[in-house]
Amino acid sequence: MPATTAIPDTSAQALTGIPRFHWRAVLGVSVALTAGLLVLAGRYGYYMDELYFRVAGRNLAWGYIDQPPLVALLSRVQTFLFGDTLFAIRVIPALLTGLSVCVAALIARELGGGGRAQVLASVAASASLATMAAGHVLHPTAVDHVVWVTVCWLVIRLLRTRDARLWLAIGAVVGVGMLAKYLVVLLVIGLFAGLLIAGPRQVLRSRYLLGGLAAGLVIAAPVLIWQGVNGWPQFSMASELSGSFGVDTAIGFVIGQLIMIGLFLTPLWVTGLVWLFRRPAYRSLGVAYVVLVVLLVAIGGFARYTEGLLTVSLAVGCVPAVAWLKSLPWRVLMTVAIVANAILAAVMSVPVLPIDAYGADSPLSGVGDAQLGQAGWDRLTDQVADVYLSLPEPDRAHTALLGWNYAEAGALDRFGPASGLPAAYSPHNSYYDFGFPGDDKTVVIAVGTDAATLAPHFAQCAVAASLKFDLPHLDEGKPVLVCRTPLEPWPTLWPKLRWVGTF
Repeated sequence: MPATTAIPDTSAQALTGIPRFHWRAVLGVSVALTAGLLVLAGRYGYYMDELYFRVAGRNLAWGYIDQPPLVALLSRVQTFLFGDTLFAIRVIPALLTGLSVCVAALIARELGGGGRAQVLASVAASASLATMAAGHVLHPTAVDHVVWVTVCWLVIRLLRTRDARLWLAIGAVVGVGMLAKYLVVLLVIGLFAGLLIAGPRQVLRSRYLLGGLAAGLVIAAPVLIWQGVNGWPQFSMASELSGSFGVDTAIGFVIGQLIMIGLFLTPLWVTGLVWLFRRPAYRSLGVAYVVLVVLLVAIGGFARYTEGLLTVSLAVGCVPAVAWLKSLPWRVLMTVAIVANAILAAVMSVPVLPIDAYGADSPLSGVGDAQLGQAGWDRLTDQVADVYLSLPEPDRAHTALLGWNYAEAGALDRFGPASGLPAAYSPHNSYYDFGFPGDDKTVVIAVGTDAATLAPHFAQCAVAASLKFDLPHLDEGKPVLVCRTPLEPWPTLWPKLRWVGTF
């Protein structure tokens, strides 16, 4: 059975061909987005998770309690190539996001979209909140976003051409996705459910599907083995992240679907979803989205977990939307919607405004969580440094810093050396595995927890200061503790301080 016709199309007539790829125009959009992200990359400060990934990059492993290894490796590569700077750690996310915009255009092309549809898909994807957020900071989503879009493009191509060999590529991309974020498993579940429910089921009857499964498992094998050896900690993390089912969470999830792409582009991705349902050959992707929504609502998952499929629907919607552009009023309306959506997405996800614009008294205070997560970490370090310098000089040689969560420890690691601070440690998640104080460290300056938590483990714990910030911060008002004389050796004490979860 020839590979390119391994699965005969008995349910629907396949498309005979697709338009040429208008790569110059699409590449122009991609380069413009990437350049914009890079220009803004050095503004504000490190996002809280980036402070963790930066240190994880110096402590490479096959897995971590809260993440697979790829993002830590990317952190290591970027700082090695470009230096230990805020800009450097955000280069690869910007490049990956530029790639995802090109793939969005390829989706439109695969479904018969010509040059206008392809460019519209790339522009619309660039203007979405999901894309901008994925491209600004180093985070598993930076990889996960392009993986989801690419897998769906390959599945659409498989459905169009019936070239069963594409299962090998699909499996390989899923395997790479597993190295960055386990969430790609939900996409696989959704797509297989869609094919089983809506068909064409013939594409599942191929030896290449088994080959794709094998390729994915081989690529993901290191992280799967690590998870198995360490008792599958990802399930504990998933439990921490999930909520309970309820009307309020379901309503919040629906609202999140409208926000993830952007309110002004919602009609476009809804059009794409309807377009998929109206075409039997591709209906499985629409069903996959519905399955994913039902599953996430049932387990209390985040609304943002659907952003990859929403981006695909957005690209699909650009194919029928081209017909709207024949009329001047519709062209104006589309232009206004894209520009307005891009502005709103940028304000919510990238540093286009002064950071003060997201202060507590600002009208934007309700949409600035992602922005405020990049502020105040140097200020936290300065306040810890003040406490450190207030210690008697003989004590300083025996002092260690303790950040109760990984962001606090990561901030002290990044900004502390400039102030002469000693090494920082944290018992949080896999930061715990990066090391603990030596036995000569009899004084601990701790931040992020209260005296009641640490007092049972030290002869003395006292509040030395309270953290204060100019902008809203998750550590506002938390004490800076000075604890003296551990009651047990550090190898015995350290496991008792360990904690796993979110903050």
